[in-house]
Amino acid sequence: MKRPLLVFLSLAALVLGGCASAPPTRVDTGAIQARSFSFIDGGSKTEAAYADKRETTHLAIQEAIAKNLAGKGLTKAASGGDVIVAYLVIVGDNTGIETVRTYFGYNEDTTALSDQAFAAYTGSKNPNQFQAGTLLIDIVDAKSFKLLERNYASRPLLRDATAEQRTSLIQSAVDEALAKLQIAK
Repeated sequence: MKRPLLVFLSLAALVLGGCASAPPTRVDTGAIQARSFSFIDGGSKTEAAYADKRETTHLAIQEAIAKNLAGKGLTKAASGGDVIVAYLVIVGDNTGIETVRTYFGYNEDTTALSDQAFAAYTGSKNPNQFQAGTLLIDIVDAKSFKLLERNYASRPLLRDATAEQRTSLIQSAVDEALAKLQIAK
């Protein structure tokens, strides 16, 4: 990994993790009592044709999350799981960000989390052009809607990546974000 990108990602982690007045980017309430999960409803798919790649990316993210959670003993349910999985995708560079919240929902944290990411991406003193993506994953109790787990991972975006490279990059980000998640047996 190039040194400037490593410095940027470190800065992003500090900024995203250290804002006291903003919503937390890391939450851990201990071992979670659950046997199944479902994804938040992404709503109707009325996106333009150019967004087809976006839906492919969502499928890859959901497959990576399902693989990770299956390894922890959770079964995927079409709906009505014990916990709800929501995720926020933030893509940015030195000049700005795009927040994709199709599977995150609409809550007060979305704007504040986007603002934190914007500050991290654009606040870097790194003069080199870079593009990176951040995947933030929430695990929410399906009955109380209490946030049980939140974590994120950032990765550089690869131009002209093969499908295998993209899948591997997404899986590594998901695995990092869910590394500390514990399921009670």
